[in-house]
Amino acid sequence: MITVKLLGGSKKSFSSDILDLQIESITISDLIKYLQSIILNGQPALDVDNILIAVNGIDSSALEGKDTLIKGGDVVSIIPLIHGGSFTKTQFRIFKTNVLLIGVKKSNLDLIGILDKLRKQYPKLVIQIIRANIALNTNHVKKVLRISLTAKSTDTMLSDTLASDILLRFACTRQITDAIKKAGIQANKDSLLIIMGKKSEIKKIEDAIRDLPRINISSHNSKIIKRQFGITKKELDSVMSKNKLEDLLAERSALLFR
Repeated sequence: MITVKLLGGSKKSFSSDILDLQIESITISDLIKYLQSIILNGQPALDVDNILIAVNGIDSSALEGKDTLIKGGDVVSIIPLIHGGSFTKTQFRIFKTNVLLIGVKKSNLDLIGILDKLRKQYPKLVIQIIRANIALNTNHVKKVLRISLTAKSTDTMLSDTLASDILLRFACTRQITDAIKKAGIQANKDSLLIIMGKKSEIKKIEDAIRDLPRINISSHNSKIIKRQFGITKKELDSVMSKNKLEDLLAERSALLFR
């Protein structure tokens, strides 16, 4: 049996928040088709283009995407992506590295001090905080982190630490002062906390940050990002992709060299 948990607006399509399916194995692609086939007439359709699917708590895009095989006993969560992917907290894996993202609401907290303290208390984790409005959406974040992890594995990082490399690549610059200005922590601005490492270490830090004020991080940042990086309509039109801005930002991050 496979358990499907329906979160947010996806519950409206089935008038339930949990479905127990007597299926031993199925791919995510076929599961989506099956779920669409059992929606009753009069019920709202499932917006399959704007959902995140997690298997046992891991984002399927960090597994095998729609080809991910789900087996009996697995728990599948279907999460609608509001405004292109809003979240207060999300977890996934990149190259066997666990990643936790948390939206941090603007406040009078000393985030720089908190960041320094967390790094000292949890030296086995990679911890970085960037301004929320520099992240287009979850996929943009994943692509940048994948680029940084690849750079680390090939000894081509822009800095001596992975945390600094991540900041530089989100800011699309090789200069740390410029990166801090473009993407670093700013007083009374929403932030995105990025934590990477072993799952056991991430669980430890979650207790330490549980009182941080949370906020949904959405993808309503396209205008800010285009203005920040001087991205023109002509430049976007030249990108042969469905996700033009997202892929252009990732390309700029990848083309940075020492």
